[in-house]
Amino acid sequence: MSKVVKRVLVVGGGFSGMSAAIELRKHGIEVELVEVDPGWRSYGAGISLGGATFRAFRQLGVLDDFIREGYAADGVKLYMPNGMKMGELPTPRIAGPDVPGSGAIMRPVLASILAKATRAAGVDVRLGCTFTSIVQDAEGVEVSFTDGQRKRYDLVVGSDGLYSKVREHLFPDAPKPKYSGQAVWRAVLPRPPEVKSVMMWLGAKVKPGVNPVSKDQMYLFLTEHRPTNDYVDPATFVDHLRSLLADIPAPLVQSIREQLDENSQVVFRPLEGLLQPQPWHQGRVVLIGDAVHATTPHMASGACIGIEDALVLADELSRGETIEASLKSFESRRWERCRMVVENSARLGEIEISGGNKEEHGIIMRDTMIALAQPI
Repeated sequence: MSKVVKRVLVVGGGFSGMSAAIELRKHGIEVELVEVDPGWRSYGAGISLGGATFRAFRQLGVLDDFIREGYAADGVKLYMPNGMKMGELPTPRIAGPDVPGSGAIMRPVLASILAKATRAAGVDVRLGCTFTSIVQDAEGVEVSFTDGQRKRYDLVVGSDGLYSKVREHLFPDAPKPKYSGQAVWRAVLPRPPEVKSVMMWLGAKVKPGVNPVSKDQMYLFLTEHRPTNDYVDPATFVDHLRSLLADIPAPLVQSIREQLDENSQVVFRPLEGLLQPQPWHQGRVVLIGDAVHATTPHMASGACIGIEDALVLADELSRGETIEASLKSFESRRWERCRMVVENSARLGEIEISGGNKEEHGIIMRDTMIALAQPI
């Protein structure tokens, strides 16, 4: 039971927000969660996850659901453009000897798992609703909502993503999301028997990869250098993705290229990042997840560090003597780990864009994976 908070509002029902709600309920805290999307939808294709995320899933109590509905395996296989195998990157079994070190799942499936766990934890979920004002005093936070309600809380957690409205309210001069010069393409396809774990082809211009997301599906991912963040017509998605794969002659890649069509759920997303300097809180309002540390997907750790935020925040609130002390301890525990993921992922993108030092690229990946294996 927390000494410092009894009632918490979570703004934003993404992975970080749901995780915070679930974990706070374990400590006997009353939690409300508001999500502006009335359908509580999660967009996108697959999401790659590592052992540190599985460790967080285990603590949340959703690891078995992930294993049942997603896909987990060991290692990342690396290939030349012609299909010749170059080697394999190990993925440590951070979550325990019984849990593979990497995997993937469809984003909507993971969102559904966490949504069910959120409701099962006893969280009061209100969809199609967000805040209109947040007013603090020494004893609490009064929040007005778009549905006309006004309620009072001990703490507000802003987990409303890269373009966070809570961040804008709290820190109007905060850094804005920055375009990285790359975009990512994703698509969903049937999984052939030979795709049993992550596979990547290291071409000169593009480095496509595939990752199983279930027993019978996989998702394709590919980063593209795009100097300017221009609009791309969705009607051109399939043809453009096919053209990007044309320079990778490996038979499996070409088979994937031929299968791409309007049913492949092709998703295009410009890659943006953000690292909010500390503090991440002001009084009784604190930010977590993409609202303060949005990263590009080069280390497959964006969801991981946001979910970890939720676990650490709940831990600090459960044992702190004051809200201010708890939030400062939370930030202290999270800063270096989140900074590392954001900045190292951005550097990997810069190396890919410039055709830079492959040795540096490998060192960054190795060192980041070693650091992520450490306790949170």
